Amino acid sequence: MNTFTGKTALVSGSGRGIGAAIAHKLAAHGANVVVNDVDPAAAAAVVADIERAGGTAVACAGNVTADGFAERFVDTAVGSFGGVDIIVNNAGYTWDGVIQKTSDEQWDAILDVHLKAPYRILRAAQPFISAAAKREIAAGQRITRKVVNISSLAGLYGNAGQVNYSSAKAGILGMTKAMAKEWGRYHVTVNAVAFGLIKTRLTEASADGDATVDIDGREMKVGVNPMILQAALHIAPLGRLGSPEEAAGAVYLLCLPESDYITGEVLACSGGLIG
Repeated sequence: MNTFTGKTALVSGSGRGIGAAIAHKLAAHGANVVVNDVDPAAAAAVVADIERAGGTAVACAGNVTADGFAERFVDTAVGSFGGVDIIVNNAGYTWDGVIQKTSDEQWDAILDVHLKAPYRILRAAQPFISAAAKREIAAGQRITRKVVNISSLAGLYGNAGQVNYSSAKAGILGMTKAMAKEWGRYHVTVNAVAFGLIKTRLTEASADGDATVDIDGREMKVGVNPMILQAALHIAPLGRLGSPEEAAGAVYLLCLPESDYITGEVLACSGGLIG
């Protein structure tokens, strides 16, 4: 249960859903976790839950797309726990539309949260990771750090009505493969998990199409058409949606020491659904 004792994990978008499940999973196995959410109350609630369970966590609330956030996120980990060992780029949401009805604002917002924010977080972490790796190599140590980027089946296969989201999630796969080559010299593995339909507030069926969430002051429609959900349930070999805990399990696998020689790969966590 103490696989990650002494390790520090940053998990963006971890105030709810999959991100919260990832934060709980890593903390339950000994990691110090920096919990992030755009909603300070949500981040604080996850920290409190982790602490009640005997784990260690701090909150770093804020929008991952904001200027200066990435540096503050990394600084919180180093200042609170002395290091950065695991980075999970999970924060995101959807803002759908067919291409002729997708505005530049929609495109930019989704590319910013799913692609630019992870890029900024990794860039902000590089000075610490480089310096730590050089010290460890000079001392004859090999300490493996982990990056897990969150993608989607939409990034692998595309999805009608999600040209922005599909493009962003495909882009994160390119980033994953590039960073695996760039950071291998630091003993950092960089992998991605591509989720299928996971049962969260962003995929809950909405028959009337009126369900929304507040994203930085903007009311965003959420939910998947019930007909699409039913079709997916018939097509997916496992015949059901995944749970946030099962999604967290896929991320956990790529953080384990047993995966230290796996890098630049994409793990689909989709119940067998392939787009």
